Amino acid sequence: MTYKQYLIVMSFATALSWVAWFFVLFFIDPFSANWMGLLFFYLSLYLAICGTLAILGLIFRIYLSKDKIVSRQAGIAFRQSILFATLPVGCLLLQSRELFTWWNSVLFITALTFVEFFFISMRRK
Repeated sequence: MTYKQYLIVMSFATALSWVAWFFVLFFIDPFSANWMGLLFFYLSLYLAICGTLAILGLIFRIYLSKDKIVSRQAGIAFRQSILFATLPVGCLLLQSRELFTWWNSVLFITALTFVEFFFISMRRK
């Protein structure tokens, strides 16, 4: 898959995720919805943020990096977008359970940072 094809597919999938999230946001009542409504809300938001950050991260990495291997940069950008998308969705989930406090936020950010450091240390040289 070329760089242009990757961007087209990711842009299309991200746009679909944003549309799905807006449909869930405006057409599903969170007070009367069961767990499926909340699952669609969190999943569509997660996929939309993840896709947006993957596209922006790849474009940013390609233009500012010395390493011009697109597949490597796409993998790194996608991994980081997964971690960064986990943060707001996880915070929203904690807030919905009334567990969102500053120390839980610090622990959550620390855990995500350790996961990223683990992936950086596992990279082959």
